[in-house]
Amino acid sequence: MTPSKYKILITGAAGFMGSHLVDDLLDMGHEVYGVDDLSGGYMDNVNPKSYFTVLDLRDREKTEEYIKKVKPEIVFHLAADATEGRSQFTPINCTQRNYMAYLNLLVPCVSTGFKKMILTSSMSVYGSQNPPFEERMERCPDDVYGVSKAAMEKTTEILSEVHGFKYVIIRPHNVYGPRQNMADPYRNVIAIFINCLLNNKNFYIYGDGNQKRAFSYIDDFTPYIIRAAFIKEAEGEIFNIGPTKEYSINELVRVVLKSFFPNGNIPKNLKPKFLPIRPKEVINAWCTVSKAERSLGYKTTIGLEEGVKKMIEWARKKGAQKFMYLDDLEIKNDKTPLTWKKKLI
Repeated sequence: MTPSKYKILITGAAGFMGSHLVDDLLDMGHEVYGVDDLSGGYMDNVNPKSYFTVLDLRDREKTEEYIKKVKPEIVFHLAADATEGRSQFTPINCTQRNYMAYLNLLVPCVSTGFKKMILTSSMSVYGSQNPPFEERMERCPDDVYGVSKAAMEKTTEILSEVHGFKYVIIRPHNVYGPRQNMADPYRNVIAIFINCLLNNKNFYIYGDGNQKRAFSYIDDFTPYIIRAAFIKEAEGEIFNIGPTKEYSINELVRVVLKSFFPNGNIPKNLKPKFLPIRPKEVINAWCTVSKAERSLGYKTTIGLEEGVKKMIEWARKKGAQKFMYLDDLEIKNDKTPLTWKKKLI
């Protein structure tokens, strides 16, 4: 497929990654449709040049009706309940918002003859295998969220083989940057840390802080998911997207505090506190990206320090956000992290 004009649907279009994708695809001249249930996205993120509809993909009938009306040629699926750590306490919600919502979308897309699915998956499908993770590793998730994402990937492969549509699966690193939902207390560690500081609150570290992750600034993600959609070489393939340099959470803390307090004077009340590690949390998770480098021309252009600085500048302009907790978790017991149980942040 060449990047001529296509009718493109983006799910999660009012969210962080989805809204950046909408902007870039519009700039390329495509006819862009977007849907979002606004559970984690915001109307402020919606590009007025796109055709946007509030839609909850858990509603099978409305989703089918919408797909039959729009008949998209290419679909970028980013809508998700991406709360990996929380999924052990909200397994039904996680499964409904990820796997079932995806089936509600994919089935009518197949029925209306769409051309290609670009599925945003997750590193969680690798589980606790030894990093760096490679795309050829088996799916071996350790948590309920990873199970949903692994099921979405496998289902895509099966239905593609049976029904003939094309697909690309993208597994991003921890993506961060402007427009990220800072009000979510369950996910997006960089956004949580920054929003806590904006609210003049300390943040919390689960475990000893030696867990290692790699972090992707949004500008190093969006161009490559777009490129993957329009080159034949990417069809039927899985790509890790993100930098190869990993950081411990303690190192991330130092970067965030240094950027937030450039004079080095960190108030005592804002220094992080430690809590027990969350159940099923993978200790070390980062990937190889040699495949994306070869096929997509991937390059890391913005390192963690520069990216955090950029995000803090945006966050200060946006202002402190009130953390929005669920009314209740599906499972609440002595395994529930205190930050959630007692709404500490």
